[in-house]
Amino acid sequence: MTDRAGLVVVDKAAGMTSHDVVARVRRIAGTRKVGHAGTLDPMATGVLVLGINRATRLLGHLMLTEKGYDATVRLGVSTTTDDAEGEVIATTPASHHQPGVVEAGFAEQVGDIMQVPTAVSAIKVDGKRAYQRVRDGEQVELKPRPVRIHSLAVLDQRVVGDFLDVDISVRCSSGTYIRAIARDVGAALGVGGHLTALRRTAVGGFDLDTARTLEQHADDLSLVDIADAARMTFPSVDLDSEQSSHVRFGRRLDLVLPGPGEHALFAPDGEFLALYASTPDGARPVAVFVG
Repeated sequence: MTDRAGLVVVDKAAGMTSHDVVARVRRIAGTRKVGHAGTLDPMATGVLVLGINRATRLLGHLMLTEKGYDATVRLGVSTTTDDAEGEVIATTPASHHQPGVVEAGFAEQVGDIMQVPTAVSAIKVDGKRAYQRVRDGEQVELKPRPVRIHSLAVLDQRVVGDFLDVDISVRCSSGTYIRAIARDVGAALGVGGHLTALRRTAVGGFDLDTARTLEQHADDLSLVDIADAARMTFPSVDLDSEQSSHVRFGRRLDLVLPGPGEHALFAPDGEFLALYASTPDGARPVAVFVG
């Protein structure tokens, strides 16, 4: 059993839920205090970041960071879930679309956009998950939400019968649905579309080079120490002893932080103390990780 606090970066295999991964890591680490930062669908693979012990409190802040994905979109086929796990509801020949037209369609998704989440998302509607309402036979209409697509590159296009498979690479804000990109580009091109493969390549500063499979973690649990995780994720500020003592009690600091958003604060010996953010009257705590 480990009493260390840190992050476990998993390269999730297809077919597993995020809860399955949490359960496995609980057994490997010998602790119940395990959570994850951002769900991955069972069909998806790639980076899933988990927190152990005290580091679970870091996960909610980590979820807000930028993410990266590689995906394959099939144009010409629409499904009930906007991915390959749903039932086909419409097909339209799409193989006639020229590469330039397809690239232009995906380019329209880049930037600050309003995106309607897929109906089978985990978003709560009147206290109930949207996907559960769909499974119960209800019609779900979700409101558009602002998301940011930092970049979207079309890597390859292949004709598959009457349809077109398009490989893309995406960097986006938290809360972006890649399935919705497939759906919306397909709709804009008049042929429909859905996601056939999804691999998350990065969550903030944690990428596939950092990730290890569950089997590798079972052989030798690789834990990113909470202090290292904080430095990798947030702008860092090193404090003196007096400032550190104030932070341990969650007090305001008469300190100008170097930028907007949350900053990781460290004691002189390198101990990670807290996340602070700027306010008009100084730096105030967002979350304190020591007593």
